[in-house]
Amino acid sequence: MENQPLWNVQWIDRTLLSKNLWNPNRQAPPEHRLLKTSILENGWTQPIVAREIDGELEIVDGYHRWTVSEDRQVYALTDGKVPVVVLPPTDPATARMATIRHNRARGTHHVLGMAEIVADLLAEGLSPEEIGRRLEMDDEEVERLADRGNMIKRHAPDTFNQGWTVA
Repeated sequence: MENQPLWNVQWIDRTLLSKNLWNPNRQAPPEHRLLKTSILENGWTQPIVAREIDGELEIVDGYHRWTVSEDRQVYALTDGKVPVVVLPPTDPATARMATIRHNRARGTHHVLGMAEIVADLLAEGLSPEEIGRRLEMDDEEVERLADRGNMIKRHAPDTFNQGWTVA
């Protein structure tokens, strides 16, 4: 079991973590308040998942737990420290796929954010089959997300009518 990341939970100062730039997950204010209440009433029950990159810790999963940790009441519980599991070194594509797997396993993800990631993974040379296998998607879902992601890249947000949102 020692080779499992969860075996090595570390309590790390929240300021030593940084968000990733690809998280397709969004959290509405009521769910954010619920997360705060959960941590205040039950304590920290899920660690933040991070990867080390260039000597810093980048969040792979747990961005919302990290943001709620700056709340003064939550911060006071552990003096600003948060539970962190650091993944073994990994490439950017694998880190993005880990984020999607964590989000999808909980049933939350933002379609356009995922579409952009799928388009990026394809551009980096991953096959649709590998993406589907590693993200538990069928061929049609990979194809639809790839089409949407490429649309986003072809039409930068500033070329859309004001009524459109990309994020």
